[in-house]
Amino acid sequence: MAQSQSVKAVAKYIRMSPHKVRRVLNQIRGRSYQEALMILEFLPYGAGGPIWQVLHSAAANAQNNYDLDKKKLIVDKVFADEGPKLKRIRPRAQGRAYKILKPTCHITVIVKNIN
Repeated sequence: MAQSQSVKAVAKYIRMSPHKVRRVLNQIRGRSYQEALMILEFLPYGAGGPIWQVLHSAAANAQNNYDLDKKKLIVDKVFADEGPKLKRIRPRAQGRAYKILKPTCHITVIVKNIN
């Protein structure tokens, strides 16, 4: 087993603005796995749910694929990249159409083992 093994999980095409997701990711960066789960559970933001799932998945990957202990994991890196925008049309007066852009994002969580 390596000194500090890092394991990642990615959630793609989450129907949420990356800007709103980053606000929550900044709260858990550098924290222990268990502390991050508690923070996500009680934050009043909608982005907490998808991030909780990705963090849980990264810890499960670490446990199942690399035999790491979940209690010794810390959140090493977390980031939200911009995904494709869903393009919709809003009908307006006199035959005009306004564009509506619905953002998506890709959430990446990398956890690291500490000894």
